[in-house]
Amino acid sequence: MKITKSRLLALAAATAWMAIGHAAVADELSIMASGGAWQDAQRKAWFEPFTKETGTKIVEQEYLGDLGKVKAMVDTGNVPIDLVTVETATVLQGCDAGILERLDYSKIAPRDKFLEGSALDCGVGLDAYGDVLAYDPTVLKEAPTSVLDLFDTTKFPGKRAMRKFPAQNLEWALMADGVAPADVYKVLGTPEGVDRAFKKLDTIKKDIVWWDAGAQPPQLLASKEVVMTTAWNGRIQNAIDKDGAPFKIVWNNQILEYDMIAIPKGAKNPELAYKYLAYISQPENNAKLASYITYGPVRIDAASFVAADALPKLPNAPEHLKGAYLVADTEFWGDYGEDLVKRFNAWLAQ
Repeated sequence: MKITKSRLLALAAATAWMAIGHAAVADELSIMASGGAWQDAQRKAWFEPFTKETGTKIVEQEYLGDLGKVKAMVDTGNVPIDLVTVETATVLQGCDAGILERLDYSKIAPRDKFLEGSALDCGVGLDAYGDVLAYDPTVLKEAPTSVLDLFDTTKFPGKRAMRKFPAQNLEWALMADGVAPADVYKVLGTPEGVDRAFKKLDTIKKDIVWWDAGAQPPQLLASKEVVMTTAWNGRIQNAIDKDGAPFKIVWNNQILEYDMIAIPKGAKNPELAYKYLAYISQPENNAKLASYITYGPVRIDAASFVAADALPKLPNAPEHLKGAYLVADTEFWGDYGEDLVKRFNAWLAQ
């Protein structure tokens, strides 16, 4: 068949459109996070600027932080996400189970530029946040002064909310039972220590309302369903700053943690995922999140880039580390997390 000039032009145009189509698919990055104010903040601080700078479309998904959902994707070989936000307590479990890729930090940033414990083999830190206590001063006549006041139902009667997960709750239970913060994980690493923690939780079990998602604590306070609640500091501060809620945060005995992000095993666009990780790990970019939600940067050299009005609200601000606090032990939860989750779920069912 004779190839005319017009046919050659048509073929060239079709080829060009196919190339554009393939480029569009290649420049699409799927990120799964845990929703709410935190995901909104990531969108403003990172998703939208990254798209503007690189032309990459960010496709957002939400989940409750259950690593089982990611495992199901990996096990079936159908991994529709490129990046997933995870907690420090689950990073090591996901790494050992082969659910998460081991990261090549030469494509991200030097590991020694991150706060200790925030650059792990299978997950890199996004931000530092505090597990704190929150309350409504218009409801409580007397102000609690420590997260451990959760366990004082005589002085602070009424329902209190806690996350439906063993991490943090077991640490606070031991501290409320007299264990010094420096000894918490040593004690919790023994059968006797675990029994001691659950025995302390038993004392308030009937008064607990359990929450699963970060948006729930401010809702529970606003509805006056509880008189106090554990929470992630940024969710409470967001309710104060954006919604005018009268809530107060209690920092004493907070547990300092890191939000992390990982590449699931079998992700379709790993190189594009690395490009995003490198972008958000730049100190000036890592600091941007604090302008939209009060979580601190994990880059050691990022503090100078944090907006002045945001700095005093961060969990790792100097004034919030003057009292008692505990840094969550990632390795402990990686080693013992699975067994403690089973024990916790069995305890809930009793």
